[in-house]
Amino acid sequence: MDLEFGRSLDTSKKDSWKTTLLLAYQSLGVVYGDLSTSPLYVYKSTFAEDIQHSESNEEIYGVLSFVFWTLTLVPLFKYVFVVLRADDNGQGGTFALYSLICRHAKLSLLPNRQVADEALSTYKLEHPPEKKSSSRVKMYLEKHKVLHTALLILVLLGTCMVIGDGVLTPAISVFSAVSGLELSMSKEHHQYAVMPITCFILVCLFALQHYGTHRVGFFFAPVVLTWLLCISALGLYNIIHWNPHVYQALSPYYMFKFLKKTRKGGWMSLGGILLCITGSEAMFADLGHFSYAAIQTAFTFLVYPALILAYMGQAAYLSQHHDTSYKISFYVSVPGLAVMTVMLVTTCLTSLVIILCWHKPPIVALSFLLFFGSIELLYFSASLTKFTEGAWLPILLALFLMTIMFVWHYATIKKYEFDLHNKVSLEWLLALGPSLGIARVPGIGLVFTDLTSGIPANFSRFVTNLPAFHRVLVFVCVKSVPVPFVPPAERYLVGRVGPATHRSYRCIVRYGYRDVHQDVDSFESELVARLADFIRYDWLRSQHTNPCTEDDSNESTSECRLAVIGTLAFSGTPAFEIEESVQPASVSVGFSTVESVTDVIEMEPVRAVEKRVRFAIDDDDDDSESDVRTDMEVKLREELEDLLAAQEAGTAFILGHSHVRAKQGSSVLKRLAINFGYNFLRRNCRGPDVALKVPPVSLLEVGMVYVV
Repeated sequence: MDLEFGRSLDTSKKDSWKTTLLLAYQSLGVVYGDLSTSPLYVYKSTFAEDIQHSESNEEIYGVLSFVFWTLTLVPLFKYVFVVLRADDNGQGGTFALYSLICRHAKLSLLPNRQVADEALSTYKLEHPPEKKSSSRVKMYLEKHKVLHTALLILVLLGTCMVIGDGVLTPAISVFSAVSGLELSMSKEHHQYAVMPITCFILVCLFALQHYGTHRVGFFFAPVVLTWLLCISALGLYNIIHWNPHVYQALSPYYMFKFLKKTRKGGWMSLGGILLCITGSEAMFADLGHFSYAAIQTAFTFLVYPALILAYMGQAAYLSQHHDTSYKISFYVSVPGLAVMTVMLVTTCLTSLVIILCWHKPPIVALSFLLFFGSIELLYFSASLTKFTEGAWLPILLALFLMTIMFVWHYATIKKYEFDLHNKVSLEWLLALGPSLGIARVPGIGLVFTDLTSGIPANFSRFVTNLPAFHRVLVFVCVKSVPVPFVPPAERYLVGRVGPATHRSYRCIVRYGYRDVHQDVDSFESELVARLADFIRYDWLRSQHTNPCTEDDSNESTSECRLAVIGTLAFSGTPAFEIEESVQPASVSVGFSTVESVTDVIEMEPVRAVEKRVRFAIDDDDDDSESDVRTDMEVKLREELEDLLAAQEAGTAFILGHSHVRAKQGSSVLKRLAINFGYNFLRRNCRGPDVALKVPPVSLLEVGMVYVV
């Protein structure tokens, strides 16, 4: 589903109660479909094992007690009151937890983290007083690289289990609902009617998905609301009419009594009971579409009471109808194993969030892990009995997808390390000139690389084979940062590569994991506009700094200085405020508009004297009052004219075409992963030119052999 009804970037702004109620209503149709339909098959799959009714009703009461406490502890206490608070700027899910953890600790396997990333408004690092014990845990995790890999595998496992569960759960839920027709039609008709009706409903459901969360929520919300009201009313009627004393089963005593009497059969039946919490993970996974308050309100005040009444009503009816228990037939319960795996992963990641992000004592996180982990392990062990009965399918699918994801990630890291070790020095680039037979041709050359500093090896290979490059050269790094969204005003991190006369720049384009890449036309025009803004800013800044530090020969300073350039219109006379301090992330520039420009020194920290300079500038180059232009103004005008002329001449996109192979002496597993697995995926997946939406007429590919 799309983000049509997603939350805005400003997650700090609280919704009104009307908006919260509207979102809570919509969440019924998107989030709570699985949870709401679970009464259709929980008792049926539970009593499909060797459990039989008895006149004492201890089995029914025991199952009801398990259902009540499972619904209370896992969806209500764990998810609604704890896990939903571990959101990432309003986003939920396994990757949101991983992103949150990687921001608070250096646990990412890709070493492209920058100081400038922490200045993003969505980075949202909280710094309460950090406990010494929490700091020790953080240092221990950061020190051992094997734990970084284990954390990634855990995240990929949870994500792939969600996919594996999502493949089967809709079909099982619809099939369970349609199978209820067996009570109102003959066996012959029922046999030939259930499957076609189920397939027709599933086709209709999936045909509606592309309309987006907003429309799907409004379409299905009244259906789910009506369903919840009906099952709660029916449950209340069954309680009053058949067994008003069924509330006694809410005591935990009946759980122990149930297990004591049924022994192994009771333990195996837990694989059916756990289906009552199928869909609980959706509350956290779909958090970005709604809000914490909306999901909490909908579950606490409507879904939870309705489900409890429905299960109690079913138990009350079954307690007085032992002779009709044969109608409780077996319904396939294969998603249970995948569901419990996802919940265990969420419990482990939330425990890390409690320590690393909330800075709670490790004993709090350990208590959370042991309490909820023991409950989920109990159900997980019981669901293992379903493995040979069909649970192997979502598990096999999840493992297959996890292997693909891990192989791709592993090869990407190895490629990045190869680029990092084979990058070219800045002196090599500056030495290129007519004396070496190198020509500068009109136009803009966008050299795409994964590196955030240095000259990539694919550019040196390009110049070696074709001794020419464009008049304006831009090294573009499209980088993913561990945040859901990057505001457009903070997306571009721009700096010079070498002196201003070389007309070479570096542009780091930052995207969050929920951002959508721009079309190439808008990206190209936006990039040129940001370069022009940076050129103006850089010359303005150089007017109020020591000229010695801005000399064209000072190449290292030009290479390491990057500035965040927002969507600014340099019109009129905007007022600037420059602040410099002894902090490593030194210079920030604020405009009178909403956006800001932040200058970030990424290399060695420079200690500067505290100062604040405020000045205004007229950007109108045709101002009749300016009779005499300074040398700096002339250079600024020349650089902007060169950029405009290069844009009119055309833009070329220079990308690397990688050929990756494992180096000699690598293990068999690594050779299989790189030479066969990754190369197969690379040949059959979208290339960088397609992902970046590069027009074929402007594309230049440079072949690169990576020996990793």
